[in-house]
Amino acid sequence: MTSLFDPIKIGDIELANRIVMAPLTRNRSPGAVPNTLNVTYYEQRASAGLLITEATAITHQGQGYADVPGLYTQEALDGWKQVTNAVHKAGGKIVVQMWHVGRISHTSLQPNGGKPVSASAIQAKSKTYLINADGTGTFAETSEPRALELSEIPGIIEDYRKAARAAIDAGFDGVEIHAANGYLIDQFLRSGSNVRTDEYGGPIENRARFLFQVVDAITREIGEGRTGIRISPVTPANDSSDPDAQALFTYVVEGLAKYKLSYIHIIEGATGGPRDFQQGDTPFDYKALRQAYEKAGGKAAWMTNNGYDRDLAIETVRDGKTDLVAFGKPFISNPDLVERLKDNAPLNTPDQATFYGGGAKGYTDYPALEQQVA
Repeated sequence: MTSLFDPIKIGDIELANRIVMAPLTRNRSPGAVPNTLNVTYYEQRASAGLLITEATAITHQGQGYADVPGLYTQEALDGWKQVTNAVHKAGGKIVVQMWHVGRISHTSLQPNGGKPVSASAIQAKSKTYLINADGTGTFAETSEPRALELSEIPGIIEDYRKAARAAIDAGFDGVEIHAANGYLIDQFLRSGSNVRTDEYGGPIENRARFLFQVVDAITREIGEGRTGIRISPVTPANDSSDPDAQALFTYVVEGLAKYKLSYIHIIEGATGGPRDFQQGDTPFDYKALRQAYEKAGGKAAWMTNNGYDRDLAIETVRDGKTDLVAFGKPFISNPDLVERLKDNAPLNTPDQATFYGGGAKGYTDYPALEQQVA
């Protein structure tokens, strides 16, 4: 009988247990450079089988929130090296979540104050987090984006490749491609944000083209066994929508089955919200999604996320419904979460005043919430 606390090998990465720390945006990296606070934060949580970092921008253009880290300057990579060294010294494994936010940004965060980019020039009904001149934080409406020119897309794919190489050189055990929560890859996937009429728009196979080109570039650069990916089939986060998520994400996982990836990370329901959230009239069938993946020959570890408690995590792993369970907010106030779960000890409640540096404004106003989980 498989236990949540059993070791597992995912691709090329050996894990001590099946408990994963989900990526959590912390807004603690001024200038996009990780610092000693990041080092301490991840080192304290190294008992997790796998740490997934806060979402980390592949380029300046990929930035969408104040004081989040990057992978595109030497200073940032030097900061991440301190993090990975500390985690490895503590016996942990860590991958970086690679991020391009696309339209979920603000002109003040973009190079030369330019417009954010997206699949199409459709402004998201969403907010981002900015730092005012006096140092206080504020939420602001995302800026109107511009549609990427066809000629620009190969350059974005190259940015992903270079960032993946930089991450491995900085000591990460692997990378997680962020294809969830309404950010750039997800913006291409979903018909609600992609109205292109070229080879990247229209039918599902066109809208998924960008995702697979990114996966191709990264896996060729660092290897399939060090590459994971995150998807969120029905979340409304960042104004995400598609009328036929089951067909869309079935196509996505069938395509991913062709790679020997480390893991596939599934957000069930609404990110940071109800697990039973659905878009459209038909509930999303996560069991059928995994069956489609495995029928297509997929072998990657299956990671599930969103609202798991101890009992549900233990049961889901024991029954073979998942291989790994990612916990988000509980890790914020319980750096020793693995030990607490083993011992069935009480958990501390996270202080929402620490979220995004300015509190959890709007968090319960679902679906128009400011995301706490990247």
